[in-house]
Amino acid sequence: MTELGVGFAFLGRQYPVKVGDREFRIDLLFYHCRLHRYIVVELKMKEAEAAHVGQLGFYVTVVDDLIRDKERDDPTLGILIAESRDRGVVEYALRSNNAPLAVSTYAGLPPEVRELMPSEEDLSRLADGVRRGDGDPSAG
Repeated sequence: MTELGVGFAFLGRQYPVKVGDREFRIDLLFYHCRLHRYIVVELKMKEAEAAHVGQLGFYVTVVDDLIRDKERDDPTLGILIAESRDRGVVEYALRSNNAPLAVSTYAGLPPEVRELMPSEEDLSRLADGVRRGDGDPSAG
């Protein structure tokens, strides 16, 4: 967990959220104490695809509507960590989404938020650890 930096509180792995009659599971859910906002992290062990960005945007919206205290918390952020990415595909997928999302980079995040978030290298190390099985966020 130290790879993420200061201010992150781990809320759960495969965090369940119910929408309608269905239950969905968010890969990792954090709360950032300094930013006062939830952080949804989706892990993909393959190349980032437009559908993954759509899924992440869905989870961000669900957390904003069902979990976030709108009077106290700022809007939820979403981070997609993938094994690789095609910049063109990611740029178009992010452009069509209004939620603050990042795909293993911080494009689209305001500078004051970016400086409190883990670096791209930190996120890559975390994703590598999860892929190998030695970065289990629930263990730390």
